[in-house]
Amino acid sequence: MKETYLFTRQQMKNQELVPSWITKEFATFEKLVSEPSFPCYFGRHGLIQDELRYSYIEKDNWAHLPDTMRSFLSLLKRDPSVRRGLFLFAEQGENETIEEFRKEFWNILQYLHKEDHKPWPKHIPEDPDHHLWTFCFDGEPIFAFGNAPAYVQRKTRNLGNALVIGFQPRLIFEGLEGTEPNGINSREAVRKRVEVWDQLPKHPDISHYGDETHHEWKQFFIGDDCEPIKSKCPFHHIQKNKSSIR
Repeated sequence: MKETYLFTRQQMKNQELVPSWITKEFATFEKLVSEPSFPCYFGRHGLIQDELRYSYIEKDNWAHLPDTMRSFLSLLKRDPSVRRGLFLFAEQGENETIEEFRKEFWNILQYLHKEDHKPWPKHIPEDPDHHLWTFCFDGEPIFAFGNAPAYVQRKTRNLGNALVIGFQPRLIFEGLEGTEPNGINSREAVRKRVEVWDQLPKHPDISHYGDETHHEWKQFFIGDDCEPIKSKCPFHHIQKNKSSIR
């Protein structure tokens, strides 16, 4: 495995390890997520307990990202009972609108897919229009969600001046699935807190994984409004021959 850029909370504050723009953006992220009223219990707990991990990519350099993701997933598998998430900070380019940030978000996921060495899990559909589709990397199903400064109304999706992508392997949701009582209760509690923060009703594309009327990919990067996404999924599954999978 090549050099990776997987950091702890304290390392994200160390300018000998990360660039100055990261220490600035992480300070904003840390202040917001550590607020007692922050809607996501799991995110706040993970930050405070230093269970979350972090990384960043620069505008012209994404090369380390695949190996950084593999390092994160390897760490997760050492103790799956720790509900770890990875937050990736992307250096801001010329993006200004929700659509521009959404495009960059999907470009990053597409890049990871192109550099994936493992086959797509057999139990996960390859077609994003299937209700059981989700993003996968290194053989692991993952929920990814984008946060960007272009969000004005949905304040919970604005974590600073950079595109911030959260990666949550579905492994951490074991026992909290959308059809399980604990999962239903936790999800509804978080969503009520989100509505208070945003002062908007739940976005119509938000549901739970496995809902047959739901497209999971739409939840990855919702709009800054109450309108359902009507476009096609930007993600394209790449059929890889066996020789391309190491």
